[in-house]
Amino acid sequence: MKDNPLRTLGTLGQSIWLDYIRRDLITSGELQRMIGEDGLRGMTSNPSIFEKAIVGSHDYDADIRVMVREGKGVKAIYEALSQRDVQNAADEFRPLYDRTDGTDGYVSLEVNPHLAYDTKGTMEEARRLWAALNRPNVLIKVPATAEGLPVIQQLISEGINVNVTLLFGIPRYRQVAEAYLAGVEARAVQAKPVKTVASVASFFVSRIDALVDPLLEERIAQGGGEADVAKQVQGQVAIASAKVAYQVYKTMFGSDRFRKLADKGARTQRLLWASTGTKNPEYSDVKYIESLIGRDTVNTVPVETLNAYRDHGKPKARLEQEVVKAHWILDRLLELGVSIDKVTQQLEDEGVQKFSKAFDELMEALEKAVRAQHIAKSV
Repeated sequence: MKDNPLRTLGTLGQSIWLDYIRRDLITSGELQRMIGEDGLRGMTSNPSIFEKAIVGSHDYDADIRVMVREGKGVKAIYEALSQRDVQNAADEFRPLYDRTDGTDGYVSLEVNPHLAYDTKGTMEEARRLWAALNRPNVLIKVPATAEGLPVIQQLISEGINVNVTLLFGIPRYRQVAEAYLAGVEARAVQAKPVKTVASVASFFVSRIDALVDPLLEERIAQGGGEADVAKQVQGQVAIASAKVAYQVYKTMFGSDRFRKLADKGARTQRLLWASTGTKNPEYSDVKYIESLIGRDTVNTVPVETLNAYRDHGKPKARLEQEVVKAHWILDRLLELGVSIDKVTQQLEDEGVQKFSKAFDELMEALEKAVRAQHIAKSV
């Protein structure tokens, strides 16, 4: 049997997580197989994933019928279904969590995306979800909006694990890491244990190229000297951003400030590469894994990308290669008239909208299912 490239990632210091959840993945034993054979070390979810899982299968029909008979509303039904899946998946990962002393084995659940610009609402829902899940190896997903930053700091100070989501820009990443550090420091001041709190910062990559590439194509079409530069930059911005972000990570978590916290048992807030499915068919289907392999990182991938990497991945630590070139690429963007700050803000706004839309579509689908059950009862 040939070596499994997915398992090799672990020897290079990167944890592979699955960006997908569905009940039959757990009940069929497939998740345990992936943990054992592929070295899978965690799982993430979002409203879009749950929408596809619940609407796209019959796995949840019986539970929905029971809850309808109990008189539960649509939101309560969604929360019961999603929380049960996350709890069951967390239980599957619990031996790994214990074996790695809390480094891996996490499953994520997101707060309602409609709360992305509501600091107080996000705080309250995150606390409620954390208490309801009642597992040490879950992460509550909080968006990296300006309104989400104080939530991250406060939750960490309370010992609530956080997966910071919808993170696109390097300046915002600095703020996210700062919020985490401040939260751990506040916890340490209260003489509370810091080793038990975990966090990842989910830096979205492929969506950056999906937005920037068309802008660069316009420059290429115009011809001239700028066209040559645009050709060199095209398809490289997402990976360049991630490589620079990793250098920021090393600086912030290699500082004396963090070392004092590490002496008390604090963990780093690892960078997690998200949105790693390739959206441009002209690019390699493992592009956003191959280039971003490095120590103390996580890559969460959709099922198709996981299967592709198992089949033809070529693991090698590349995250710290060509860092100077990464800075050069980002510097050239401004010369080409592309503001990376505007791009990342647009992506953040669109990300909130997409997750909110998926959440609403899920609620509508559940509403239809509830109505169908009521009609069936009355016949």
